[in-house]
Amino acid sequence: MDTVALFVAGAGTGLLAGATTCATVQLGLLAGAVRDAPGSARPVAAFLAAKLASHAGLGAALGLLGGTVQPGPRVRGALLALAALILVLFALDLLRKARKIDGEDCAAPVRRARSGRPAVLGAATVLVPCGLTLTAELLAVSSRSAAAGAAVMTGFVLGTAPVFGLIGVTVGRALALLRGRLTALLCVALLVAAGWTMISGLRLGGWLPQAGAGAASAADSAQFVRTDAAGTQVVTVWALDQGYRPARLTARAGVRTALVLRTHGTRGHTRAFTVPERDLDVVLPVNGETRLDLGTPGRGRMRFVCASGHYPGAITFR
Repeated sequence: MDTVALFVAGAGTGLLAGATTCATVQLGLLAGAVRDAPGSARPVAAFLAAKLASHAGLGAALGLLGGTVQPGPRVRGALLALAALILVLFALDLLRKARKIDGEDCAAPVRRARSGRPAVLGAATVLVPCGLTLTAELLAVSSRSAAAGAAVMTGFVLGTAPVFGLIGVTVGRALALLRGRLTALLCVALLVAAGWTMISGLRLGGWLPQAGAGAASAADSAQFVRTDAAGTQVVTVWALDQGYRPARLTARAGVRTALVLRTHGTRGHTRAFTVPERDLDVVLPVNGETRLDLGTPGRGRMRFVCASGHYPGAITFR
């Protein structure tokens, strides 16, 4: 894809991410940015500007270095787990400082607002990626160009900006009006987001047990598993916006196998397809068919998941 197309793709991904995963994972950083100057839009602007700069720089580096710096699914899973721990720390920090808000003089927030804290926290969002941020980073890597990689990540952050701006101003004004009275509620929300993010990271890294997730029967899998003229077993999976169909399949072990991934108007997380055990990542087209050679799998389960860790699936080889 050219630079303009990558920018548009990044912006579209950002619009979706701003309203979902990024707003959740990075809420703690945003709350920390507006806490010192509640009711003002200035820290929100500083937060977003620093976020744009850090992500554009990362995109340029990923595009320039290409696949040599591409983090595997286990590394990205660990980053999501780290993001969850950071959310917990921010929740505890907000709770610890809630009692101090009422005793602050009016000039204190203004003095701290000039300290650059919002900009530091905005730049730090690059270290706390949501699932769709990882998808945009994979697009930047695949571009093999510093300009194109920067375009992807710039578009992504600009796509998230409307929702982040609205949330930042709203949270800031709420803090100004309530002066800490709902801090406990915000802490609970952050802890829930941390749990959700931790589960996604563990699933992406292949570390989350799939208890109770049985394999599909051979009869149920029949329409998605066939043998071609060359004797290769072909397993077909559709990547939809809200998951994979089917998410559970059964196939024969000990035979040459190919996995065919199909998309039709797919624009969600599922376009970034990951097999944690094989450290494999594939960015699927919006429309089309992608064929992966799985070699000759032995008996066992091959788990797969989207890059955000939200939509899992598995092929059981018997």
